[in-house]
Amino acid sequence: MQLEGRVALITGAGEGIGRAAAKMLAKEGARIGALGRTRDDLDSVVKEIEKDGGKATVLLADISKADEMEAAVKQLVDAYGRIDVVFANAGVNGVWAPIEELKPEEWEQTIAINLTGTFLTIKYAVPHLKKQGGSVVITSSVNGTRIFSNTGATAYSSTKAAQVAMGKMLALELAPSKVRVNIICPGAIETEIDENTEKRDLEKVKMPVEFPETHQPLTRGPGSAEQVARLVLFLASDASDHITGTEMWIDGGESLLKG
Repeated sequence: MQLEGRVALITGAGEGIGRAAAKMLAKEGARIGALGRTRDDLDSVVKEIEKDGGKATVLLADISKADEMEAAVKQLVDAYGRIDVVFANAGVNGVWAPIEELKPEEWEQTIAINLTGTFLTIKYAVPHLKKQGGSVVITSSVNGTRIFSNTGATAYSSTKAAQVAMGKMLALELAPSKVRVNIICPGAIETEIDENTEKRDLEKVKMPVEFPETHQPLTRGPGSAEQVARLVLFLASDASDHITGTEMWIDGGESLLKG
């Protein structure tokens, strides 16, 4: 199998893209550190992995808190002895609102989870990745990278753009240690992330732009978490061993239509 003997840290592993990636990488032989804030969801995915003959461990942590992330990485290394893959996937949509109505604390919460959380995830895993080389995959978005028409998503889009810059900076910094860093930019995917989106008064600032009823020209509908997980598997494996510092859009052509 492609990842036999390797260890993967996956944040946001309890649902959506993270859950799909945890299961897929486990099927390819990786031992999984399933990290998140909700034990029931993490227990569920770990049980599914173990039922299929894989290995996984629950890591309870808030990615925006340095002490919790440092402890979670230590727990994973204590369990399996190494880290080869990091999928920095956890994030929130946060509050979408006109900028004069977006509260500073709402901005700061989105930054803390999406951007600081990505930083902390990678920061504490890097010493272990450097020991043998490895792969980091960051979940960004079409928003802030190709699409800017979702008015009001200022905080979210800013974090997604910053994740791309972070990934490219770290790709060069970590290249001598044979650690690759790439960024995926999903479009509309059937996940639960919209459930943590608060939209306020967007009709005040929404641009009068009309798109076709179907926003994904290739698939004529949202993509699946499993489709994104296949891209994560590719970037985590040696099949992509000459790819680093690259963002990849996975959106069925949506961002070409809206960009």
